Parts: sequence; C-alpha cells; structure tokens
Amino acid sequence: MSTPTKTVKTSGRPARALALLAVILLGLVGTALLQGASSVKLGLDLRGGTSVTLQPRASNDSNKITSAAIDQAVTIIRQRVNSLGVAESEVTAQGSGTNRQIVISVPGDSGRRVVDLVGQTAELRFRQVLAESSGLAGSGLDTATPTAGVTPELNAKFAALDCSKLENQQGTGADSPAETIVACSRTGTSKYILAPAEVLGQQVSKASAGIDQQGSAGWFVALSFNGEGTSAFGALTGRVTSLASPLNQVAIVLDGLVVSAPSINEAIPSGNAQITGSFTQTEAEDLANVLKYGALPLAFDRGEVQQVSPTLGSDQLDAGLLAGALGLILVVIFSVLYYRALGLVTVGSLAVASALVYLLFLVLGEAIGFTLTLAGIAGAIVAIGITADSFIVFFERVRDEAREGRSLRSAVDMGWLRARHTIIVADMVSILAAVLLYFFAVGGVRGFAFTLGLTTLVDLIVVFIFTKPLVTLIARINFFASGHPLSGFSPKSVGLKGARANTSTTTVEA
Repeated sequence: MSTPTKTVKTSGRPARALALLAVILLGLVGTALLQGASSVKLGLDLRGGTSVTLQPRASNDSNKITSAAIDQAVTIIRQRVNSLGVAESEVTAQGSGTNRQIVISVPGDSGRRVVDLVGQTAELRFRQVLAESSGLAGSGLDTATPTAGVTPELNAKFAALDCSKLENQQGTGADSPAETIVACSRTGTSKYILAPAEVLGQQVSKASAGIDQQGSAGWFVALSFNGEGTSAFGALTGRVTSLASPLNQVAIVLDGLVVSAPSINEAIPSGNAQITGSFTQTEAEDLANVLKYGALPLAFDRGEVQQVSPTLGSDQLDAGLLAGALGLILVVIFSVLYYRALGLVTVGSLAVASALVYLLFLVLGEAIGFTLTLAGIAGAIVAIGITADSFIVFFERVRDEAREGRSLRSAVDMGWLRARHTIIVADMVSILAAVLLYFFAVGGVRGFAFTLGLTTLVDLIVVFIFTKPLVTLIARINFFASGHPLSGFSPKSVGLKGARANTSTTTVEA
C-alpha cells in the first residue's frame, strides 16, 4: 500500500533561475572580453620560469627585522621588478609576523637576472679612502700606513684581507655607515680602508644609466642628490682635493663592495655624480634601478630557488589536464550508467560548472593576478568529486520520495527541501577547509586551497540555479514522469519491487 501523497508547495521558478544563470555567464563573458583576457594565466610550474625565496636578516645592528621593514622591502623589490618591464612577475610576503619570507616569481627566461637584481640590498655609501692596496692577503702590511681613525686591529684586518676569495667579493650590505671599515673592490683586484660614510644612498634623488659617447668610460650611472646630499657631497669633495693620494679618493661603496674610487681634483658642489666601473649596459641599468627606488631596509639570504623549463611546465600542464579530463569522463560514465537519462543532468551541470570556472579563471587572472598552478589543477579535480556528490545527494533524495509514493514533481520538490541542507553543509565544510589552508599555508598549497574554494562555491551556484531548476523542468516531461525504464525513475531504478511496482505507475506521475 502506497503512502498517501502529501501536498508540497512548488519551490521557485525554474525559468527565472536558468535566466539568472544565463545573465551570470554573459556577464563573465563580457567582463573577460573587456579585460582582453583570452587565456588562463599559468603559474611557473606550468609555463616555466624562476621562483626564489628570500629570508630576511638585519643588515646591521641598527636595522631590526620588523613587519614594517618586510612590507617596505616587498614594495621596493616590486618596484625594481616592475621597472624592468617583466610581465606577470609576482613579489609576495608569505608567513606571519617577523617570520615572513619574500617569494619572487618571474616567468620565462628573464628570471635569473631579476632574481640577482632584487636581492641586492643596494646600500650606497660615499666614503673617503684612507688606504689602498692590492687585493691579495699580506699585500697591505707595508702600504696600510696608520692614519687618523685606523686602529692597529683594523690595520691588521686590512693586511690579512684576501679579495681574491669569492666570499669576499659578495656584497652583504652589513657595513655600518658610522664605522671605519675594510672593503674589497667589486672585481677583487684592490682592497681599501674606508672612513665613515659622509653621503648615503637615501640622499640620492635620481639615478639613470648612460654611456660616454666621446671618451672611453663606457656605461656609467648618473646620480643627482637632494639638498642634504648636495651639501654633504660638496663638503666631502672640497675637503679631499688638497690631500695626497689615496686620501684624495672617494670610494663609492655598494652593499659593502667598492664599485669605484676616483681621485677628486676639485670640489663638486652641483649635486651630481657619476659611478663608473667598466659596466655593461645591463649592469648600469640594473644599478640605476636599484638606486632609484632606495636601499632595502633588510639584507636577505637566498633560500630555495626553483627553476622550471617551459618544456617541463608544458608536460605538467598536459598531465594535469589529462587527469582532470579522466575524472570528468569517469563521473559522466557512472552517472549515465546508474542514473540513465537523469545522468544527462549531471553532464549538463558539469559542463555549466566547467564554463563558470574557466570564465572565473580568465576574469580573476586579470583582476587579481590569479595564476593556475599544478596544485590548483589538483584542487579543481578534487572539486569534481564534491560536485558529483551534490548531484548524488539530490537525486537519491528524489528517489527516496518517489519510493514513498509521491508523484515525480512532488518528489523533486520534497527531495530538494531535504537534500539542500546536506549539500550546503558539505560544501561549507570544504570552503572552510579551503579558507583555513589559504591563510595558514604557503607556496603551492595556497593555490590548491584557492581553487578548491572557488570551484566548491561554483558547485553551490550550479546546484541551486541549474541542476534543481532543470530537474524540476524534466519532471514535467512524460518520459520521466511515467517512469520509463531509461529515465532513471523507473520502478526498478527507484527501488520498488513486487506489488509496489504494480502501483508505481499511478504514484509516479506528473
């Protein structure tokens, strides 16, 4: 004996919901066209490029690692990268508080140059030369004659310094401007004792690269000082002109290395200076860029460097897309075999969800710089299962109601009322997990979390404004309402047996 059919209020207007979906799709298509987005932006692991992690450390005792200093460093590094015109590069701080790391991602073949450039602290100092000698250890024993400000300990350190060693040719940016220091030249051929800095890089107002068209100086970097720097540089050059060599030299020190140490023949009160040092065009332009935007407030140790060739990136993309396609195909095959014609609703829903996700990838790529990574593809593949689960919960609830003797239209409405709570709760759990992963994880895990959350949200939208309205519409079609064997709502599919199967013809109807 069948359960009496209860009156259920029809929920919503399916045509209105489908029209809303059409508006959303058209809106996304129009936005993508206005943005000029023609393809999904790919991450470094899919298109090839270089990614480097920089670990901050204090450049000297006066500079402490703070959240504000890291934020300032991110801004300066981003300006340096943008000044080179490298498209789609990313500079981000990952982690929390003072434990954050700076991650620089640069696509294509220009990565190595950019990575080398942005890691420079770019601490520029102008110091008077107190002593100069060949860069080999021991060569300064006789030439480092003690002068004012040079202690015996510093003199011994100068004599023992071997600038031919590679580790002594690496700029550190750790020199204090108020101290007398020993330093190597950029090429490692000379070493110096240098007086405290009298002009600092922060007093530079403009820097540009140029080439000596008439002489043999080659490429140089032209500097202009602000008012304070002009006065300090004029006083420094005016004081050393009458001194004997090497005291009449002013060393230009960048990150603890002497770029050049020219002799000063006359005072320079104009506030302009040139840095020469056998630069190539690229070296001169890069130096001008780092000086233009100021020194980093912290020094950085280079951590993990990841380089992905375009060929490997293409292979990984193909593998990810193949995995996603196989997942979709398996879900479609299962849906059609188990749900018969009703499974076509699953196929349509997955197609709509795929279109929405693709359009969102296009729009978000231009709007917020979203890039699809291999981890992101994994998140999308996981979301296929979440989406299929929503359909199964809904379809099985409809079958349960039909098994209780309701007509198909009534079963759809009652099944939806009971299934949507489960669907919402399940999807919200996935979205909550994705949000927590995104904010507390770093690296590729964040890409996985973002894509998983986005595709799960799309699942909710598709189930509410496409799957449910579409099932409501097909419930009015006699092929489904009459329980055709291929409809997915036949007595056998619903689970009616024996005598109940004989009454199902009258209970499962429009």
